[in-house]
Amino acid sequence: MTPWLAAARAVGCEIAGRYADDVDAQARFPSEALSALKEQGLLGILVPESEGGPGADIAAVVSICHELGRHCASTAMIYAMHQIQVACIVRHAGPNPWLREFMRRLVREQLLLASATSEAGVGGDVRTSICALDERRGKFTLTKQAPVISYGEHCDAILVTARRTLQSPPSDQVIVVVPRADASLQVQESWNTLGMRGTCSNGYRLAAEGEMAQVIPAPYADVSAQTMLPTSHLVWGALWLGLATEALSRARSFVRTEAKKKPGVPPVGAARLAAAGVELQSMKGDVLSCLRRYMDASASEDTLAGIPFAVAMNNLKILSSGKLVRIVGEAMLICGLEGYRNDSAFSIGRLLRDAHSAVVMVSNDRIAANNANLGLALRDDPEPLA
Repeated sequence: MTPWLAAARAVGCEIAGRYADDVDAQARFPSEALSALKEQGLLGILVPESEGGPGADIAAVVSICHELGRHCASTAMIYAMHQIQVACIVRHAGPNPWLREFMRRLVREQLLLASATSEAGVGGDVRTSICALDERRGKFTLTKQAPVISYGEHCDAILVTARRTLQSPPSDQVIVVVPRADASLQVQESWNTLGMRGTCSNGYRLAAEGEMAQVIPAPYADVSAQTMLPTSHLVWGALWLGLATEALSRARSFVRTEAKKKPGVPPVGAARLAAAGVELQSMKGDVLSCLRRYMDASASEDTLAGIPFAVAMNNLKILSSGKLVRIVGEAMLICGLEGYRNDSAFSIGRLLRDAHSAVVMVSNDRIAANNANLGLALRDDPEPLA
């Protein structure tokens, strides 16, 4: 076990898990867990050694997301979304002095990064923007109607997508790093949801200004294909795996308790538990397979931009989110009324509500429709197994 994973496990067991129910009940930011993650230096682990960070790889982040997902899904999701933004800066900053100094600050100050990629009026398509950078003498201003900015009022900076210029078409996008002090957020929609309540994903009117040096040099299309999309689906899949693992752990404890009451008589839920374990193993295999695929492909921009890679990563999101809902639902059936109760040691309620966010957060139907379009351009030659 790496020191990073050991630290994350301690945060999960001792802090995130302790406050998870209150975070859910109050729909509040999990400040205790995030403070602990900062104290352990876990927010900047992806930053390379050349910029003062430890230079961890994506596998370390995936492991941490999995661990945190067992204890508090909201904490795990916030950590996952933060690391998606860090990965984008690390891979695409280039020699930009402002962005390199920002990475050093991220490590020193353990900055928390949020994202504003969605926008009202584009039908949920994050690859198009209405808002644009208004550049004047090396500085910019922008205004964006963002239906969701998770933990926006608790972050230290926001990565915002926008059209490159006022004259640019909707698909000519860039992504700009905006320190929270340089952004104004006016709440437009509140976050009163079934699950993932601690992410505090309100909708805002965002107004920001800054220097053009804060713009990541690579086109957002490249940032998305090479980093944001695969990293998102990997870290989400990992935290969902942690959530599913916890649900089956509670179900297993319930079955063991029932078995002790009637020695020699198989509990009613034992067979259902075994079947759910098969699904959990399959879910884990999906995440690990795609993690290896991404790490193998990370040095090749052509591979990362290829249709087979995009389809595989999209499939990971569809598969893992669907399996999560089924596994947690089975855990509820195994535990029966004790799983249904909110005041039971075997309660599955919060886990079940958080699990259902997985299929609607970036709609599986939208991803499947995208895969359908990509599939038309796929070659008929099957990919080799090895």
